[in-house]
Amino acid sequence: MLEEVAVRFPPNTDSKRRSLLKFLAGGAVVIGTGLWNLLPACARQAIASRFRTNTVEKKNFRFDPARGEIVWKDGRREPYRLVLDGLVETPASLTYAQLRALPQLQRTIDFHCVEGWSVENVPWGGVAYRDLFAKVKISPQAKYAVFHALGQTESLGGLTHYVESLPLRDLMNPAMNTLLALDMDGAPLTDERGAPARAVSPFDLGYKGCKFVTRVEFTAEPTLGWWTRANPIYGVYAPVEKSRLRTPDPRGG
Repeated sequence: MLEEVAVRFPPNTDSKRRSLLKFLAGGAVVIGTGLWNLLPACARQAIASRFRTNTVEKKNFRFDPARGEIVWKDGRREPYRLVLDGLVETPASLTYAQLRALPQLQRTIDFHCVEGWSVENVPWGGVAYRDLFAKVKISPQAKYAVFHALGQTESLGGLTHYVESLPLRDLMNPAMNTLLALDMDGAPLTDERGAPARAVSPFDLGYKGCKFVTRVEFTAEPTLGWWTRANPIYGVYAPVEKSRLRTPDPRGG
């Protein structure tokens, strides 16, 4: 029986990835352990609110889910569209409403950061890639999906925005529990969590899950992602270590 759970909250600041790692190394937070699920909902919400999702994108836009529009910092509005192109017979462009009209699924899965911390039982909602990719005829030459994010970043290795790639075989495998997330915890993604759409691949480290997705490009080879170009320690392939998984990776290895 759990009688008491002591939780120390991080400072209410926008800490960077390394600062968050230092805090978690102190061992005072129960995220990533079974104790997380025993906390009252209000406590979990309070903890989660302190774990800001820091991104490399310049925050010059927000998303209006009610209207399906991107609102830029200067006040301009434009309809959000998800482009599917690359090695396809005919590219497609879907509005937010069209994404919502696809079969919606709910999945509760764990999130694993490259820095060593995890959050168990994150409730996502969204679209299976099998249903999404049925909107285009993909070439047999295509082996990877390259996710492109909204918003500019500091120029890095020729990139002006966040990019990350995942193998098509993983995205199309139901056992991998991947999805293009539109919701988190029963509500549309917030800007902080990657609205309008976010790639979720639970058996890969978090940096492989592109946020603010606006384009999926089908390619024959993987594309070096933003973090891989920043530092080769971030691999093109980033499976979660077996010791951190509560469910075996369907890919084995």
